[in-house]
Amino acid sequence: MTTTPHRPSAGREVEPGTPLAFTDPAGRRRVTTARIGPERLRDPSLPHLVGPVLLGEGRQRCLRVRPVPERASDSATRALLDTEIRAALGLHGALAGTEHAALFPEPLGHETDTGEPFLLYAPPRGTLLSVTRVMSATDQRALARGLVSALCVLEDLSLVLRGISPATVFWDGSSVQLWGLEGAETVGRPRSPWGRKPYRSPEQGAGRGLVEVGDMVWSAARVLYRMASGRPGPPDGPPPDLAEYRVLDGMLRGAFAPLAADRPTPTELLDRLFPGAGRRPVRPPGDGGAPHPHRQAFEETLRLKRRVASTSPPRPPEGEDGGAPGESTGEVLCPHCLRTIRFDPHALFVTDSRKQYQPLDPAELDNVLSREDILRGAVQRCSADPRSPEHFIAVPHLVHGRPLTVAMVGASASGKSHLLTRIIAEIIDGGLEPHGLTWRSVNPEQHARFVRDRVQPLRAGRVLGHTETMNGFARFEEALLITDAGGRTRPVAFFDLAGEDLVRTDGALRFLLGVDAMIFVVDPLSALPLPHLDHLRKPMNLEVNPNGDPAFATVLDRLPRNGPYSDITAAMVVGKADLLRFHPPVDRWWAEPEPTGLDPDLIREESGDVYGFLRRHAGQAWLSPFDTIRRCTLHVASATGARDDAGRYPAGAEARRVLGPLVSLLAMNGLIPLPSGADVLGGGTEPAGGGEPR
Repeated sequence: MTTTPHRPSAGREVEPGTPLAFTDPAGRRRVTTARIGPERLRDPSLPHLVGPVLLGEGRQRCLRVRPVPERASDSATRALLDTEIRAALGLHGALAGTEHAALFPEPLGHETDTGEPFLLYAPPRGTLLSVTRVMSATDQRALARGLVSALCVLEDLSLVLRGISPATVFWDGSSVQLWGLEGAETVGRPRSPWGRKPYRSPEQGAGRGLVEVGDMVWSAARVLYRMASGRPGPPDGPPPDLAEYRVLDGMLRGAFAPLAADRPTPTELLDRLFPGAGRRPVRPPGDGGAPHPHRQAFEETLRLKRRVASTSPPRPPEGEDGGAPGESTGEVLCPHCLRTIRFDPHALFVTDSRKQYQPLDPAELDNVLSREDILRGAVQRCSADPRSPEHFIAVPHLVHGRPLTVAMVGASASGKSHLLTRIIAEIIDGGLEPHGLTWRSVNPEQHARFVRDRVQPLRAGRVLGHTETMNGFARFEEALLITDAGGRTRPVAFFDLAGEDLVRTDGALRFLLGVDAMIFVVDPLSALPLPHLDHLRKPMNLEVNPNGDPAFATVLDRLPRNGPYSDITAAMVVGKADLLRFHPPVDRWWAEPEPTGLDPDLIREESGDVYGFLRRHAGQAWLSPFDTIRRCTLHVASATGARDDAGRYPAGAEARRVLGPLVSLLAMNGLIPLPSGADVLGGGTEPAGGGEPR
């Protein structure tokens, strides 16, 4: 939970001494006094206010950008501010200390997970071009050089500012400062309508195709024409009098081409303006946030895993335990007592009109037409553990072959319950359909209860309560029937595993022997000694643990191994990624939408980034699942999109990239086919076209 310091509404000054808490660009937490002046709309098309601020006793001047109060809880408005913060911090990190830093606004701090999120900037230099009518030829040349240099930097960083106009460019008489960072987008992302005529390119206005550098070339060229002529020009093509402006005519040749790909690049524009001047490209800091030695360690670990895989005997295909597709007679893990049972047609029950269990006569199963429908609603009494209270298992869990058992592993405060709830919610919303998978509940009554008690409260923005485990170490949460594109159906059962409390008992060991896949959830507050997280740890009396999550160690110690590695499948997830969404490389993956198809190369790239991030900041102990389990991928995800405040999420709880870990596990277990010849996700070699189910 966070405490939000009081901040004023628009237009009201605050007496000195009002506290203002924020995180500076270096990741340090600052709390200072502030005097906040009257605010105004920064742009009629944007839901943001801008106001002057004096910070601390030294009275450091800055600008505060924040949503208007009535829009502060709107997720789209917050996402717009997030985009601006991410772009401002990214440019600051790449350009600090260089000659290019002055081309963009300087961020001083930000605070996002409050009722009134905001971003602090150093004051801009100069005045907006929108208040200037026409420039002299000398100033036009200097303006062109500064503006195009800014575009070159953005091109080097694969960024596009989509809203460049005279209202986003400051000019102090000799140099340019380019604002409007809320319009930043990564090259190659789908376009969405943005900007205003005539400064937006035609394809940008229509929102078609993918973002290209040529989008902002059009906008910058239009700004330069406006400052030379005093006129904005036509919205859909080159100005008819462009030839009258000799310097611009030569420089902007092709800048108003109908297609972005046909427009000159910023570097070409600069070369036309200053032939032979040359420039040194700006390089992003680090290797996507993962220093080279850490990425090397990731690749070396994968090589070792592949070497072991090439000498290990293949896994037995599904069905060798006596089961058959569609009706297994093999052993299945009971989700309630965690012992193994078999399908028994003489121990079946159905509910009557009073919701009471009544025995089901096996003779009723002779009717082929009604058999599936009867079994769909039937349950079997489990007698595997005589000491356990009476309980029943839905028959679909028993007759579709061996279920895929997925266990969530992590400390009790890691957020794994919220993550699992969001995974199920995304499945319900059709999140697996792009992968050719459909679903239905194993037990409709149990599923309805899970939706009512877990999914709906989280969607409503409420924090979920703590759940107690069964048998001291595992709690059955939900089971779904997943059907692949070929019509094969397999139950997938989800458990919440309290690994730190797992004791060496026969029941615990039997349960782990039946687990097929694990999702290890890394809590950033326990793993990462980043200074901007310290103020969150303090009220929880939480300290960074350099020895890793005890739950990981306890579970991994009890997993069976085949040589140096365990043969289960696993995914590691840096949860609560909203706390890291401005920190490289998490910022990159946070900005990426949930993939709609399986791309092993992209999963490997994300895994390498997350591995390097954890190895650099948390230490090798936190990577123990990846080092122990042969097939293991790494991901970032957030079940809520923000921190809670007094048991609720200020802008609602919005999931981000939660399905990626499950998609990897389904692929590794044969429910989603791998592309032909693809390397297995996480290490080792799979047969072309996907592996057999485990």
